[in-house]
Parts: sequence; C-alpha cells; structure tokens
Amino acid sequence: MENAYCLILTTTDSPSSAEELASHLVTDKLVACVQVMPITSYYTWQGAFNKDAEWLLLIKTKTSRYSDVEKALLTHHPYDTPEIIQIPITQGSQTYLQWIDTSMS
Repeated sequence: MENAYCLILTTTDSPSSAEELASHLVTDKLVACVQVMPITSYYTWQGAFNKDAEWLLLIKTKTSRYSDVEKALLTHHPYDTPEIIQIPITQGSQTYLQWIDTSMS
C-alpha cells in the first residue's frame, strides 16, 4: 500500500464554505469523503493574535490525487493562504481503502 492513500486537512470560515468545498471535491471524484467539524483556531496572522471559529475538513483521497485536490482548494477556497496539509495513511482497513478506490472511479 506504500502511502497510496492520504488525509488532507484544510479549514474554512463558515459552514457554507465548508459545504461548498466538500461538495465540489466529492462530486468531481477528487476524493472519496470529506468530514466537516466546527473548531476554534488560535493563531497569529499578519502580526496579530486571532481566535476564530472555523470548520475543519478531513479529506480522504488517494495520494496520486493530492495535486488535483490542492489545485481545486486553491481555486475555490475563500482564504488567501489556506491551510492545505497532506498526511499519509500508512495503515487502514482494506475494505475502507477499497471503498476509497471505488468511490473515486
């Protein structure tokens, strides 16, 4: 399986933005699944401390599709500099990983 699958993380500023990004990624078959959850982010941006409500997207896909997912996120994301982080999946349920393959076909 050598890192054939990955989890991509991004955050956005509203439930509607999260839904739009998730729907685009899934309907275009760039990913198998996107989970969205509300979070609170603490960070420094342009020299100022911030505490904001955000929505975290957990994006499940094939590693080979990372560039396409990144391009789609950069095109549709409301942030100037969105978080886009790839985490390799090194182990997983074979049936779930096969479902990822099937969902993206």
